[in-house]
Amino acid sequence: MIYATPDEWLGARHKRVALFGMSGLGKTRIAAMLREEAEWFHYSIDFRIGTRYMGEHIVDNFKREAMRNRFLRELLRSDSIFIASNISFHNLAPLSTYLGKPGDPDKGGIPFDEYLRRQRQHREAEIAATRDAVPFIGKAQEIYGYDHFVCDTSGSLCEVVDPEDPADPVMVDVAGATLPVWFRGTEADLEELCRRFDRAPKPMYYPESFLTKLWTSYCTERGVRPDAVDPDDFIRHGFRALMAHRLPRYQAMADRWGVTVEATEVASVRDPADFDALIAAAIARRTA
Repeated sequence: MIYATPDEWLGARHKRVALFGMSGLGKTRIAAMLREEAEWFHYSIDFRIGTRYMGEHIVDNFKREAMRNRFLRELLRSDSIFIASNISFHNLAPLSTYLGKPGDPDKGGIPFDEYLRRQRQHREAEIAATRDAVPFIGKAQEIYGYDHFVCDTSGSLCEVVDPEDPADPVMVDVAGATLPVWFRGTEADLEELCRRFDRAPKPMYYPESFLTKLWTSYCTERGVRPDAVDPDDFIRHGFRALMAHRLPRYQAMADRWGVTVEATEVASVRDPADFDALIAAAIARRTA
């Protein structure tokens, strides 16, 4: 770890962390608080994916939909209108909408092969965006004058790295430049995330082998054709299975590369001083 003791962390002139774990446990809230109250540079992996690496795919998808409308088609072809993605740290809907959901097109689904293609695009984009964090540390300090850096990772980080490989290139980069911090949730947290997801299911990234098995078993067990699958029902079904798949991977990442803080501890953080104390305590537990 780049901070071997709590004192090294507390006394560091340049604090650098990478927050990882399930979406919904406070990563973005903490990163935004550090940005707004202590002038940390906030590097969002999902924002980088949606702008630098998937932005053209997202906008092209908007244009395909617009071209189906006769009125908009003529305006687009004559360059009379401009279509862009208004993605932000707190609104990642353009990226989610592009990833889509597989199943019945009459219910908003896309063919499974197309879904897989977009999942592969996301995997490559997430790897590149995560590795980009390292040069952004230098940019944040040299160009913008930020001493501290927080990398707000995607919830699917554990799926694009090999947590058991000490030479995993993405984690070598991340752990060599930041302190990876796992926000660990309880079973109760997972249940609440599942309830929240049931109310508003959204597209997710799945590792391809896991996704293919999940899709095949879903269609077989329910006796439904791929083009008749209810997209929301499938991703609701997939969410809990995916979370169960991710938990041991998060654990392995924290065990090998960083420190762990509990979601209950994160919820009590109200200012940058609280965050500093939280990380110091996590380092102390790790090094005890």
